[in-house]
Amino acid sequence: MKSIDTIAAELAAYDPQALNASTVSHFLARLVEPVTQQEEVGIFQALGRVLALDVVSPISVPPHDNSAMDGYAFDGAQLAAAGPLTLRVVGTALAGKAWSGQVQRGECIKIMTGAVMPAGLDTVVPQELVKLSADTASITLAPGTVQPGDNRRRLGEDLLQGQAALQKGELLTPAALGLMASLGIENLQVWRRLRVAYFSTGDEILSLGEAPREGAVYDSNRYTVFGLLTRLGCEVIDLGVVRDEPALLEAAFVHAASVSDAIITSGGVSVGEADYTKAMMKKLGDVAFWKIAMRPGRPMAVGRILRDKSASSPYVTSASSYKNNTDDPTPAASEAAILFGLPGNPVAVMVTFLAFVRPALLRMMGRTASEPPLLKARSSEAIRKKPGRTEYQRGVVSLDVDGTLRVKTTGNQGSGVLSSMVRANGLIVLPHSQGDVAVGDEVRVMMFDGVI
Repeated sequence: MKSIDTIAAELAAYDPQALNASTVSHFLARLVEPVTQQEEVGIFQALGRVLALDVVSPISVPPHDNSAMDGYAFDGAQLAAAGPLTLRVVGTALAGKAWSGQVQRGECIKIMTGAVMPAGLDTVVPQELVKLSADTASITLAPGTVQPGDNRRRLGEDLLQGQAALQKGELLTPAALGLMASLGIENLQVWRRLRVAYFSTGDEILSLGEAPREGAVYDSNRYTVFGLLTRLGCEVIDLGVVRDEPALLEAAFVHAASVSDAIITSGGVSVGEADYTKAMMKKLGDVAFWKIAMRPGRPMAVGRILRDKSASSPYVTSASSYKNNTDDPTPAASEAAILFGLPGNPVAVMVTFLAFVRPALLRMMGRTASEPPLLKARSSEAIRKKPGRTEYQRGVVSLDVDGTLRVKTTGNQGSGVLSSMVRANGLIVLPHSQGDVAVGDEVRVMMFDGVI
């Protein structure tokens, strides 16, 4: 893992109080390192996991030429440019039961979808496109009904034996599970789940179940972060709410580093907030504090918290859902856990997670695929935007009657308006140099479906 100091030196050309969002993303991609431990899981447990090894197809799929539909199989060389073709039906081929007879010129067989194509036959005409004789002994098809080779699935057209079916670093999707099953593969080698510990900080934060008190608010960040991490496929470690007390913060950071690969906190990184969180981050690790030229989510802390291998008692708050397993080894061979200190405002937490933390965690999980492309849509309204910062505005994308994708904002873009994230189906991403947006201008949108 690269030192924060090393990266900071590279960033010296940038204003440390206003880092460009794209620069931060590039830095984080280089800072983190993938997990190295593998495990074998059954196919029913593999959904959402990341492959640790290439999967080479042990067989060809399909294993033989077969019919793509119910119909009649014959030698396509008999098709003529003009005039109908009449063929005598000499047998029936069923799926899972090969037909072993011989088919001569002027003959065909009735064949079901998936049935093996007999030797010498390469074309299937759908049963609804032929005229069946009164005694069902022959069929006639009109000229131009099919072409030679139509409706035949070739041996290995999906995968050939010895071909790479899936590659290391790929996410195991429902389609990937089906592909593995089609190859007869029951178990897969995957990277172990990434372990992420998270907690909220602040004396004003209430956990669910606590009685309301003046000046306090219920913590929403823990639950949105939990949802984001769960959707990502991480093993989530909830350490609850930690008060602004040095001893409690130190215990929380020490325990989090001992059981996780990455730590996420919310609150305590803005100017004017209590210095305890910042001071503890610096005391226990290698941390940089940034003001990123973005909206929402300007303040952020990134770095490492060193593991205290002598620590013996786990830190568990009354609100924590995680109990330390003393038989569980340190999660990674490195001497530190990566830290993401996010701002405290609810929307800013989600935006900074999606923009920066999620791509970094994917790399730590061993994913090699790039992020999905941003969608392009026409703005249905004018949007005010100052050049010099990246903005992520909550938006609703819809399909216009003419087939054009349109997007409008959810209204109030305050970083504390969490209900706007519920109404939105994506973030309108306005880049650093972008100015005001006029009605009809094309903008890019990070869609929530698939990432949240």
